[in-house]
Amino acid sequence: MALPAQGQGGGTGPAGRSPACDGPASLARTRPATRLAGPPRTSAGHRAAALAQTKGRTLETIDAHHHFWQPARGDYGWIPADDDVLARPYLPADLAPALKAAGVTRTVLVQAAPTTAETEYLLGLADATDHVAGVVGWIDFERPEEIETLRRLAAHPKFLGVRPMIQDIADDGWMLWPELDWAFRAICDLDLTFDALGYPRHIEYFSSLLERYPAMRVVLDHCLKPRIDDESPESFDEWARGIARIANGTGACCKLSGLVSEAKPDWRREDIAYYSSHVLEVFGPERVMWGSDWPVCRQRCDYADWHRTALSLVSHLTEAEQARVFSGSAREFYRLP
Repeated sequence: MALPAQGQGGGTGPAGRSPACDGPASLARTRPATRLAGPPRTSAGHRAAALAQTKGRTLETIDAHHHFWQPARGDYGWIPADDDVLARPYLPADLAPALKAAGVTRTVLVQAAPTTAETEYLLGLADATDHVAGVVGWIDFERPEEIETLRRLAAHPKFLGVRPMIQDIADDGWMLWPELDWAFRAICDLDLTFDALGYPRHIEYFSSLLERYPAMRVVLDHCLKPRIDDESPESFDEWARGIARIANGTGACCKLSGLVSEAKPDWRREDIAYYSSHVLEVFGPERVMWGSDWPVCRQRCDYADWHRTALSLVSHLTEAEQARVFSGSAREFYRLP
């Protein structure tokens, strides 16, 4: 399939966006230009104070991004068979103790395989699991006849939206193929959500996509996976400028999730803080939602470690802003009950 000329498309542009997380254009804010010269530095004293502030804190918490899977199903070709962490079943009973310990009351279950069969499987798990408030699934965007599948899935009370696995698609501009227009229009018409899964190299394409479909409710998964393990000012600045462009020019939201997976195995809190601070600055807490990315996060830390780290990363915010990050933004964006 041919890639359309970049910038082509019928979107009205950022000025025509309807409200942000739930649609409002008013949240596509204009912020002062971010000063970029590599990651910002945080003093040891400030870090210690931030960590201390998390002790004893109770926040209503919605985990906006986690997975369940059963490798025996055969859906998960991306999981190496010899991976000691990922190549095993992860089901509701495995996650329940961590949710209870962290005080998480509801979750958003996200697809991890490019099959509608897995989406059906996840909806079945959601129906049987009280804490799962909804499912972000998958359909084949390259088959227009799948619109009937999407309509059928949309009728399920726990079906929230879709997530194509763009990070694994060879053509970085795949999302702009004109042959996929039917899918994006259907997402808008059915009032579903779109989880944007990609890397910094996809930022310009996502920007064009959001301008083309200004009514689509979009959230960026994992802050678009910055190269935290790179540690170079150039890598940070390239990602930071791109993320700011999306934040300031569109109404997209962003998930504070998956960052530990992009860091080195011996990651430190301040490594993550450079990136979370930028996301919170350019999107604002009202458009940021926390997610665990469990069980993928287990390659770097357990659920409790990432949850505690995330609490410390937002400790400088007001209580109302922290509540947005840990529950309000996800509830509003996904329209959870």
